[in-house]
Amino acid sequence: MQINATSIRVGNILEVDGQLWRVLKSQHVTPGKGVACMQIEMRNLETGAKTNKRFNSTERVERVTLSQREMQFLYEDNGQYHFMDMDTYDQVTLDRSLVEHALPYLLPEMVVTIEFHEERPLNVQLPQTVVLEVVECDAAIKGQTATGSYKPGRLETGAPIMVPPYLEPGTKVKVNTETGEYVERA
Repeated sequence: MQINATSIRVGNILEVDGQLWRVLKSQHVTPGKGVACMQIEMRNLETGAKTNKRFNSTERVERVTLSQREMQFLYEDNGQYHFMDMDTYDQVTLDRSLVEHALPYLLPEMVVTIEFHEERPLNVQLPQTVVLEVVECDAAIKGQTATGSYKPGRLETGAPIMVPPYLEPGTKVKVNTETGEYVERA
């Protein structure tokens, strides 16, 4: 399926030069002079090699159409992540490199979408937001207002996050899985 380069998002699987690549980072760049472009960092699904590539904003790229199945994350064992299809109870094992982008938000028993290309699992898609517990954060500073100021914290998965100053450890929060930002208290 051909898409415009400006529609490329993190997690997309692209076919470039006859090979499958996962988009790790995507940034729209508008230079002072010249045409806008998309700066893409991607990893080859076969070799694991990373590369950076620029696509002109008017360029079209081939996005691979993948079949999707809802699966539950079971556990991790020596860099292998095990998922189970909720309908058929079939289990799939994915290597750490395939789930690396999802690790900061992945907890056991979480239901995720796994994308398959010709029965080969290629990608894990998280829900738009997940509810996680803040296990560590700095103390609130007296007189600090809630607007515009955030303090560093850490989620139960170990991922860092910036949270409002009134939050305390033990609070459950909603986190945007694409940006890693605090959304609201859960």
